[in-house]
Amino acid sequence: MNPTLHDVPLAEELFRGAVELEPTARGVQPHRLPAWARRQLPDPQLLMAEAQPSGVRLVMRTAATTIEITAQPTRVAYVGAPPRPLGVYELLVDGVPAGHGSVAGGDVLTIDMSTGGREVTHGEPGTVTFEGLPATEKTVEIWLPHNELTEVVALRADAPADPVPAGDRRVWLHHGSSISHGSAAVRPTGTWPAVAATAGGVDLVNLGFGGSALLDPATARTMRDLPADVISVKMGINLVNADLMRVRGFVAALHGFLDTIRDGHPETPLLLVSPILCPIHEDTPGPGLVDPATLGTDDVRFKAGGDPADVAFGKLTLRVIREQMGQVVESRRVDDPHLYLLDGRELYGEADFETDPLPDALHPSADTHRLMGERFAKLAFAAGGIFGSD
Repeated sequence: MNPTLHDVPLAEELFRGAVELEPTARGVQPHRLPAWARRQLPDPQLLMAEAQPSGVRLVMRTAATTIEITAQPTRVAYVGAPPRPLGVYELLVDGVPAGHGSVAGGDVLTIDMSTGGREVTHGEPGTVTFEGLPATEKTVEIWLPHNELTEVVALRADAPADPVPAGDRRVWLHHGSSISHGSAAVRPTGTWPAVAATAGGVDLVNLGFGGSALLDPATARTMRDLPADVISVKMGINLVNADLMRVRGFVAALHGFLDTIRDGHPETPLLLVSPILCPIHEDTPGPGLVDPATLGTDDVRFKAGGDPADVAFGKLTLRVIREQMGQVVESRRVDDPHLYLLDGRELYGEADFETDPLPDALHPSADTHRLMGERFAKLAFAAGGIFGSD
């Protein structure tokens, strides 16, 4: 006998990790940047990334044995690249993984990386159902797909479901690139920030935006205004592969970004994380390019398109960025003892590259995401770690 399911109101209090919920004709769209910031940054890549709900989850207390979620996904496809797997909805019961599924249908955004062209094919919403849950009162989390836009149309359960107050866990506010967003992670709890947050016992707000960690003032202002107990900023790879600025502009923009965060969080522990190892950009500037020889294959890869000789004229490489970050933190710590620096190569370095190279020469594998998350948790959240030193 099928259980009778009842609609659960899509209240803002149900959602964790979202900065804003946008009401839509069908339901709600979680965003990781507020509307005013989206108006200031009308870049298609950023708008796509911030609406992919990496780290966003629905958290409820319920005795339901069946829960289902209906959603309108927008998944991304790239011309010349293999189809990407469907996004995963992951269910946790009292913090323990208890099921996962995907929503068929939805819209498909097809991007031509060689021309920048975009085309949308429309589809219908779909539903994923989780059954056989224990009929006792429990905390249920549904993590939304980290890598596809997700408009939540409906949530249903066979028992009342109430939002769970945030509790006394520290809030970790993090900003970074596609690597922080989740790149090749298989499930939403498998991104390195999610792994680190679980191990560290903190509530994650993940502002990792694929292709869009570019020291945008609106992102800094968003971080300034959000509540946070600890903050981290992982910066560098997008600045190089976007070929966005040179050393002079980078140093000033980084100071400005940190200044803005400090306007709202003057004494909150703040960790600046430099880039992980990425051999194509260690000593070669951007722009980063898709290797055309790999298009149409199952092994699409990236390459650096700049000239190493241009480093003498201020062009950025990962090595240059690490050096400049070190100088920025050293100069600021005179007045800011709660500012810290972590070399990203402590999360993924040369020895790791030998055993688990970057599959597309740019993004870490799913296994490396877990490794990075475990290492970050130990360095930042464990006893004696960076965020335990204040």
